Formats: sequence, C-alpha cells, structure tokens
Amino acid sequence: MAAVSKGPVARALSSRWAKPVVFVLGLVPLGWMVWLGVSGGLGAEPVAEAVRQSGLWALRLLLVALAVTPLRILTGQAGLARFRRMIGLFAFFYALLHVSVYVGVDQFFDWAAVWKDIVKRPYITVGMGAFVILTALAATSTNGMVRRLGGRRWKALHKAVFVAGAAGCVHYVMLVKGWQYPPFVYAAILLGLVALRYAKSPAAGRLSPSYRT
Repeated sequence: MAAVSKGPVARALSSRWAKPVVFVLGLVPLGWMVWLGVSGGLGAEPVAEAVRQSGLWALRLLLVALAVTPLRILTGQAGLARFRRMIGLFAFFYALLHVSVYVGVDQFFDWAAVWKDIVKRPYITVGMGAFVILTALAATSTNGMVRRLGGRRWKALHKAVFVAGAAGCVHYVMLVKGWQYPPFVYAAILLGLVALRYAKSPAAGRLSPSYRT
C-alpha cells in the first residue's frame, strides 16, 4: 500500500472545509436540473428528461462512491474515506429523485400503473431492485446503525452496494434503444472499480479494517 501522504492534498482532505465543499458539489447537479427545467432546457419531453438526468447522476455518484477506496489505496490518501458516506448518500438522493419524478410527475401516483410497469418492464424491475438496495444502505449508514448491526453484519450488508451498482448499469443498458455505447462505458467503469477494489497486487495490498466496506 502506498505511504500516506502528509502533504497539501492530505491537509486539504482533512480540512474542516472539505466536507462542506463536497456537499455543495453534490448539489450542483440538482441546481443544474432545476435551471434546465425553468429555462426550458429539458427539451420536448421535460419529465422524461428529468427522470433520465436524475438517474444518470445517481449512477455517476454511486460509481464515484465506489471509486473512493481504490483511489485511497492507489494514492495513499486515507482522508478520501471521509467523503465516501456523503457521496453514497448523494447517490441515494438522486436515485430517490429519479424514482419520485417517475412516480409522482410521470405517473401521477397511479400506483397500479407503477406496479404494472415494475412487473412488465424488466428494466424498471431491475432499476427498482437497485433503488431498494440503496434505500437499505442509506437507512443503515449512520454510526448508530453500525453499532446496532455490529461491524461484521454491517460490512456484509454494505457490500450490496456492488449489486446496486451492477443493477444500475444493467438498468441503463436495458433502458436505451438500439446500440449506444454510454451504458457500456458505465458498466466498464464499474468492472474496473471492482477489479481495483479486490486486486491482490502489491500496489493495492490488503485493506485495513476501517475501509473494507
């Protein structure tokens, strides 16, 4: 494992301002979508585009959260781990927005129609599965839940984040029409992150107990 740096990057990561900056950055996609909505930038089908944009940001931030541990290993910047939970919760936030716009705005809370879609459209079935997993992970993300579940069970549960990531990528692949490469780029990134996460190379080494989830 790379030696932990004590240079300016490490100091910036441990700064009291680092988390507020990351929090603000996490809200930028929401602000951008709101701006597009009020300015007519969501196109001819604004609801469908809002659903698409929120889903993409959920997947992007989930991949960023999964990238934290490999980046920590490769760079030796242990301070990166401070942001993993926040980024993961932002991924859940955008997934919740994705589902909420679909259910509330697209379907007008017609639960029968929503259930019909979930059952009959495989890409929605897979997407809802990913959302259920993210909901469970968000609900158990607090320190209190770690204590209640116990470290071993909590870590086992939170490894399901990889399942959520895979389901999100499959959802995206199934959603698009025809051959389009972007969904496969996301899937390739996920596979690369999983490979880095569990690599047995000297550069990766073994993860310390604090960062195994």
